[in-house]
Amino acid sequence: MKTGTSSACLGEGMDVLFRDHHEWRLRVQTVDDLWVLTRLIQPGMSVGMLGERRDQTTAGDEGGRSKQAERKKMWIRLAVERTEHQSFTDVLRIHGIIEEAAFDVGLHHTHAVELRDELKISSHKGFSKLDRDLLEESVRAANQGQVALLVVEGDEMILYFVTARGLRESATWTMRGGGKRGDLRLTDGIASQFRATIVDGLSKQLDPEMPLVLCGPGRNRDRMLADLKAAGHTRPMMSVGTSMGGRGAANEVLREGLAGNMLAEHRMVQEISLLEEAWQRISTNGAVAYGRADIQRATEEGAVDTLLIGADVLREDEAPDGQVAWSQLAESVEKFSGKVIQCSVDHDAGEQLLGFGGAVALLRYAM
Repeated sequence: MKTGTSSACLGEGMDVLFRDHHEWRLRVQTVDDLWVLTRLIQPGMSVGMLGERRDQTTAGDEGGRSKQAERKKMWIRLAVERTEHQSFTDVLRIHGIIEEAAFDVGLHHTHAVELRDELKISSHKGFSKLDRDLLEESVRAANQGQVALLVVEGDEMILYFVTARGLRESATWTMRGGGKRGDLRLTDGIASQFRATIVDGLSKQLDPEMPLVLCGPGRNRDRMLADLKAAGHTRPMMSVGTSMGGRGAANEVLREGLAGNMLAEHRMVQEISLLEEAWQRISTNGAVAYGRADIQRATEEGAVDTLLIGADVLREDEAPDGQVAWSQLAESVEKFSGKVIQCSVDHDAGEQLLGFGGAVALLRYAM
């Protein structure tokens, strides 16, 4: 049996310690916060936090960036050049030039932002409404309860967390060699032992109150549910059938609304529901627009009810000749009382959105 462990932080959302037009002080609490910061922090901004540099005055006479030099912890403020973050990893890297520190001003440095770190973000031109909206949405989404989703198959089970920005894979349990052949009692015994291992793992990894959705093809999910109840799990739990296993099963639960009320109000599920509504309208030539030119025309006519756009796409500065930037279109949508949803692409519907150019608009009427 092969098991994985969770490194997810599933507590409260990002702490806003201070905020005005030009400066935000924030404390990172979840991996979703790192996703948000990657979109908020842009070249031209400054980011300060505690970091370490080697003090070359302690390096002896050999010169250079000696590894023998003493590492000193200090406040370091960078002029941001770029950020680097892989979805659902626990580190955001911010690369830039040191503007303020005890020494090495003018040299390159990289901030490694992790969970529970505090940082100060400064913008000379002020934060845009799009950035303020994204931060506020992040704080609101963090108030939603977390939900765990266990995909159950005969010889493998995968634990996901449904976050505001996608599906995070947390742990995988795999049974090798058992349950495929041999006598029935042995097979049942191995399968029972396998499930017991997972019950123990879930007991250690999940908060006692966290809801759990068990899904997958076949009936193994019901056996797993019975084992959890027998072990004393009183958390909200439900078992739902899917047409496939693996990550596809998890996406099917979200896409088809199979978990009912347990996930109905979750931010990501609502986002996926809106995107699915867009795909349905596209297939029936309904009240929908996609492609920058068509969305711009619909926006100018005040026809856009909801603009669904990738958060990264929204921050693209350049626009083709004769067209306006996405950020300007988003502002126009809101002026006509429309909504702008900054979408993640860390789920199937989000990837499909990229296939449509990164934006699609639900309209008030067909054009």
